[in-house]
Amino acid sequence: MTRRHPTPSERRWPHLAAGLTLLVLSTFGVRAADAPGDAARRQGEAILQEKCARCHAIGASGSSPHQAAPPFRELSARYPVGHLAEAFAEGITTGHPDMPEFAFSSAEIEAILAYIEHVSTKPRAD
Repeated sequence: MTRRHPTPSERRWPHLAAGLTLLVLSTFGVRAADAPGDAARRQGEAILQEKCARCHAIGASGSSPHQAAPPFRELSARYPVGHLAEAFAEGITTGHPDMPEFAFSSAEIEAILAYIEHVSTKPRAD
């Protein structure tokens, strides 16, 4: 019995199928490597980038553009992150006039807290 070799199109099929699968997944925003909570952290980062990054450092490194604005990665050293939920819900206000007041929805707060916990460098010891 003679063994038949696959044709060039038969050899390409597995690669085409894998490529098509990746294209479909990326089109619908699904990432194969996403762990639980990654979507919430990305949403929290996007919210903080839009609302807060003008003054605060929101990433795992870097200085805040506004000297009086603490980096978000250091908030957990000052407050338990869970306690920030009420402040985000009711509207954060400070004693200096250039800090705008923000109030967030419960879904936004969950996303923000997930991101803050993700970038936090010094967990608070209570």
